[in-house]
Amino acid sequence: MTTRRSFLNKSLVAAAGSFIATSSCGQSQEKKVVADASLPVLPSLKGRTVLFTYGGWDGHEPEKFRDYMKPWLESEGATVEVSADLKVYADNDLMDGIDLVIQLYTMSEIKEDQEKGLLRAVKQGTGMAGWHGGMCDAFRNNVEYQYMTGGQWVSHPGGIVDYEVKVLDTGDPVTEGLSSFSMKSEQYYMHIDPNVKVLATTTFNGDHDSWIDGCVLPVAWKKMYGKGRIFYTSLGHNLSHVTDVTPAIEIIKRGIKWASASKYEAPEAWLNPLYA
Repeated sequence: MTTRRSFLNKSLVAAAGSFIATSSCGQSQEKKVVADASLPVLPSLKGRTVLFTYGGWDGHEPEKFRDYMKPWLESEGATVEVSADLKVYADNDLMDGIDLVIQLYTMSEIKEDQEKGLLRAVKQGTGMAGWHGGMCDAFRNNVEYQYMTGGQWVSHPGGIVDYEVKVLDTGDPVTEGLSSFSMKSEQYYMHIDPNVKVLATTTFNGDHDSWIDGCVLPVAWKKMYGKGRIFYTSLGHNLSHVTDVTPAIEIIKRGIKWASASKYEAPEAWLNPLYA
């Protein structure tokens, strides 16, 4: 089986993104976010045009996710184009007609014109959504891409472990009505933009790395890049890891719907600086 390390050694020189971790080490997060009556209802995917790009390290099952997500998106009324080649990002005419990019492309490299095309489209209002390494462990050398997504994977202590996900913002349409839940998967330790809107968190123990015992990090967030809505969750190492846990796949599907509405709804106004 292809390993993350062997893929990395063959394909690129690792360069971790420059982010300040949004964390609370050794402290518990008990603060609940009060529901905001001004928040919009969850958008529909009906009539949306979605580009699903997939590839990179095959350990994250890009083809399995493609075969699961495409029928679901179409059942919700979206028109879906799939591509295993990032050259589509450099096609400005194509990108101008896309409402949402869903990307599952772990590690690998992106060409300059491809990155520019993606960033341009999102800044102008195309939404972007993704999960796990397919979005926030892609293109490790590209810091502007990481600035857009809001985070970069750096470790998953212990590999596949049991951990808890705390739904933090029950007033947001992406997480409304969901309860906290358990996962058995990779618990992502990430470098994170301190100004993302955090929807769910996880707390690390010291079983594998003693110095992170008690650290709290986001598991799902929303942000803006220009006019484009960005949704990300670190859930989803393998397809079954999320489809077997109802709140996990629900967060992904709701986040996709939210991000698809950049061109049709006003941006959500928030400023949530960690170090205020």
